[in-house]
Amino acid sequence: MLKLNKSSKDLKPKIYMKTPYKNIYSVLKLNRFIVLAVVIGAVLTCIVSVLMVIKLHNETVNNAFVVNTDGSVIPLKMVKQQENLEVEILSHLELFHTYFYHIDASNYEKHLEKALWLGNSSVDALYRQKKADGVYNRLLQYSLVQKVLKIESKIDVQHEPYRFETTTVFEINRGTVTDTYELMTTGNLIKVDRNFPKNTHGLLITNFFESTLRKIETQ
Repeated sequence: MLKLNKSSKDLKPKIYMKTPYKNIYSVLKLNRFIVLAVVIGAVLTCIVSVLMVIKLHNETVNNAFVVNTDGSVIPLKMVKQQENLEVEILSHLELFHTYFYHIDASNYEKHLEKALWLGNSSVDALYRQKKADGVYNRLLQYSLVQKVLKIESKIDVQHEPYRFETTTVFEINRGTVTDTYELMTTGNLIKVDRNFPKNTHGLLITNFFESTLRKIETQ
């Protein structure tokens, strides 16, 4: 008969612990949270990137850059282009109407020459018509003084050519009698190369037309 040499401890059955499985719903919930976090992070990254590109574009548009003598780039802050253009146009129109209508026997040739540099052939055609009608001859013959009192302009700077409508109030002094008139002129403006001192604003009047002229009755 065989004898068992093993101890009683070795005869006890071994108990193995099973690894508990995680709940499938918990796993899916965790995965969904991770996916949402990644998607939200990607969307936020895209939004930030777009905002940075827009900001960079705006800064580029609103700034001019020049190259220094040592090769470095220097940014220069520019005035808003549209506001600057409005000032240029209004100043150009005031200058032109002053030269063209503020005249007398002593300065009309000089003033009209300056005015013709500010407009195209439509201005020249009007000048020639007035000359043919004897307007400037009467100015010399009767020593008339035509003085501009007020110039007001309405402009549209959205698209070139820029449309304008100008109201000029002027008086004609005939010595003993002074009459006041209101003239409305219309036309367009286009950009051209600046020419100092003949055309400092770099603008040219086109399609110039005297639309209405009325006498202002004084009480």
